[in-house]
Amino acid sequence: MKKIAIITSGGDAPGMNAVIRAATLTGINAGCQVFGVKRGYQGLITGEIVELTSAAVFDILHRGGTVLHSARCPKFGTEAGQKKALEQLENFQIEGMVVIGGDGSFRGAQALNKLGFTTVGIPATIDNDIGCTDFSVGFDTAVNTVLDAINKIRDTASSHDRVYVVEVMGKNSGFIALYSGLSGGADAILIPEIEFDLESVVKRIGEINRKGREYSIVLVAEGLFGDPISGRFIAESSAFKVGTYINEQTGRDTRITILGHIQRGGSPSALDRTLGTRFGAKATELLLAGETNKMVGWVRNEIKVSTMDEAIANKNQVDPTLYQLTEILAAV
Repeated sequence: MKKIAIITSGGDAPGMNAVIRAATLTGINAGCQVFGVKRGYQGLITGEIVELTSAAVFDILHRGGTVLHSARCPKFGTEAGQKKALEQLENFQIEGMVVIGGDGSFRGAQALNKLGFTTVGIPATIDNDIGCTDFSVGFDTAVNTVLDAINKIRDTASSHDRVYVVEVMGKNSGFIALYSGLSGGADAILIPEIEFDLESVVKRIGEINRKGREYSIVLVAEGLFGDPISGRFIAESSAFKVGTYINEQTGRDTRITILGHIQRGGSPSALDRTLGTRFGAKATELLLAGETNKMVGWVRNEIKVSTMDEAIANKNQVDPTLYQLTEILAAV
């Protein structure tokens, strides 16, 4: 291949720029011309395609978000939109593309692949719900952002003897809540993958009080009360439902904190920079070797290449033993 492209699609994730940098420099080193598609599949349809030089990616490793920008694009879900995107790629004589994002981005890559275009995917989502990889780019940074918030909330919770219910992102995935709750010492963690009982949370708060600690921290995944069929979560905040119940049952001063989109931002952690760099380089190598419909992942501390079909079909699942550990530690 002489010309390849890079695209970021869907929600942004810290470390995407590390992927862009590594994929670009690896391609240039192999003698390729590298292009960046701006604003995801929307920009692909409209032809927002620019050349990426080594100078263009020199100073982006430490930056959060994506320098290529991202956007939702319902039009790309249509046959006409996909053919228009392919036409733009052909106009620029681009022969293969690195697709950085989540399952929606991968489905877009599959659509292009079915039209005969070469694509390789890289999992980049704070939700960490992509199959065939232990960690997605952006997840570690998001967890550390939540952990920092928990540390600060603990200070004010202990000062005022309050119960704090903290809601974190993840759609219908409990990875952020589980990992940040475990590392942050949350008293209860509620995630959609594990059956929960709010009465047991109330009892745990009461037991904590009896042991002499007057504050508690409950971590809640935003999709806790989601619809398992549609995959959508209800409009009312999960944290408000949980917090209201705790307040009504205990009479304790209960406060709600919804961390929101601060979890998407910030300079990527060392892990996300390293994963992004290794993923980006490997994806470009796969393209140049003629591979397609593949995804680069990280499994048991090694790079693993899987098909996109496998990655989409097999969602990453939380480890129930980790959840059990949080329950044991909170009960002591």
